[in-house]
Amino acid sequence: MAHLFSRTSYTSHKLVICSNIRYYDVRTTPRNACYRVRRGKTWNGSMLQCCSSSSRSSSQQSYCADQKVNLQTENDSENLKQKFEILACEYGWRIRRLIVNTDEIKMAAQVQAEAFHVPMALFNDLFFHFFKAEVLSGLLYKLKCSPPNRYACLVAENDQDSPNELVGVIDVTVMRDQDVLEHLPDDAQEYLYVSGIAVSSAFRRMKIGTVMLKACDMLSNLWGFEFLVLRAYEEDVGARTLYTNAGYEVVSKDPPWTSNWIGRKCRVLMIKRISLFP
Repeated sequence: MAHLFSRTSYTSHKLVICSNIRYYDVRTTPRNACYRVRRGKTWNGSMLQCCSSSSRSSSQQSYCADQKVNLQTENDSENLKQKFEILACEYGWRIRRLIVNTDEIKMAAQVQAEAFHVPMALFNDLFFHFFKAEVLSGLLYKLKCSPPNRYACLVAENDQDSPNELVGVIDVTVMRDQDVLEHLPDDAQEYLYVSGIAVSSAFRRMKIGTVMLKACDMLSNLWGFEFLVLRAYEEDVGARTLYTNAGYEVVSKDPPWTSNWIGRKCRVLMIKRISLFP
């Protein structure tokens, strides 16, 4: 689940992920308290406000006690998954936001580690183990430290009711690097940066990458960002073709003095502009 932020010895806050990518601020209080839902002017979400027994009449307390707020925990992953909004569903794959629990985070890190690990001639298994730990650590850090409307890890899975298996992962982050903003209109102050695109080797060339990029478009609309940005290696024709077909255009590439080092490949900067829903 989301992370717990303690404020006092009696009250704490946690974020609970809801069906339409909304986030609820849940205040946990002593055992004699109950909950009621109050709409607040928060980011596309609602507030859960505590009503304690000391401030309510007995009839109101009874009413509150009868209202059940279904707060999901790590053990309720399957139920929580059904409440997640599917950002894209096509070609037999559906894309949703990562459920923040130990098992799913490890699966996402495994997919990305397998996709980006460079095989070694000696001790390959050992190096892969360390690389996967590094990917997992980075993912945990981003999930913990990034606001929920500034970073998202999206995952792909089979659209059928099959055993839980993640076959693709993609990261979306709100950024404002000046090197990128100079290629955008003057009124653009931020953009969505798409990175960490990974698909399990056994499921490649099955349109998973295409559907994940469409999910990024949907998330961009939900967050209100008009521009999506990514980088690709200049010599990776397959990836560049995928991004071009998805609507991305090359606007620049790495300067020669940054890409002529041994082992350093030249990258191109690609940008897509979408039409925001009214």
